[in-house]
Amino acid sequence: MTTVREAPAERPAAPERPAAPGRRRRISGLHLYTLALIAWLTLPIAIMILFGFNDVQGKQNFRWQGFTLKWYAQLLDKSDLTAAVLNSLVIALLSTLITTVLGTFAGLALGRYGFRGKGPAGLLLFMAISCPEIVMGASLLSMFVTFNLPRGHLTILVAHVMFSIAFVAVTVRARVAGLDPAVEEAAQDLGAGPWTRFRLVTLPMIMPGVLAGALLAFVLSVDDFVITGFTGGATVTFPLWIYGSTRTGAPPQVNVMGTLIFAAGVVIAVVSARRTLRASRRRPHGVRHHRD
Repeated sequence: MTTVREAPAERPAAPERPAAPGRRRRISGLHLYTLALIAWLTLPIAIMILFGFNDVQGKQNFRWQGFTLKWYAQLLDKSDLTAAVLNSLVIALLSTLITTVLGTFAGLALGRYGFRGKGPAGLLLFMAISCPEIVMGASLLSMFVTFNLPRGHLTILVAHVMFSIAFVAVTVRARVAGLDPAVEEAAQDLGAGPWTRFRLVTLPMIMPGVLAGALLAFVLSVDDFVITGFTGGATVTFPLWIYGSTRTGAPPQVNVMGTLIFAAGVVIAVVSARRTLRASRRRPHGVRHHRD
């Protein structure tokens, strides 16, 4: 006798839940808020770029008078403005170089090793970041006057290194905290010495943090006004020159200089983003590192 088995009854498919209209409204509202915030933040930059093409007839550059490209051709006509920009760039490059080296090793030590005084050292870095610029500028001025140091390029450089090193150290420290020590241990097992491990293993892994800290230090140096005003003496940087020119009317070349500096920053950001995107695409998906 043949037994016939009944096929199991199919379970009814779960009804699809309709999308909540309130959720859609929240998402679209968040998008609109984000776009409005970005537009508000970029509005001053757009006005600066626009007034770099303003055909100004007098000293005031507050009213649109027509379109022209002559200010780009006459960018270097004001020698004092060019000298101020060069002062800012030279000091920023030197301070970034010094700060990146010192801050990288400080961040590596704070993120990797335990030592006596590590807690107070980390607290000191965050105090340097949170300290108001006017307090730091006044204290640095007092120190330079106490040691009878003439204010100029050297004092500005020392001041910029002192307030930028904390940003680099904190950025590198955050990068070091996320590294897998097994990679360096594997290099050590293969016979790599301390310098070889740092140059070929550690430094490439923390390089994104180092570059981020270096760019941050460069931007802070070029942009600084308060501390430079306390420690600059007779040396005039780009922010100080702009502040002085507002009393008589900032020329359109200021907007042109600002536009070029902003464009350089955008190019660097785009190149960095593309390199990061390419690196993420080359990295195989689903690969996980396991510690022994």
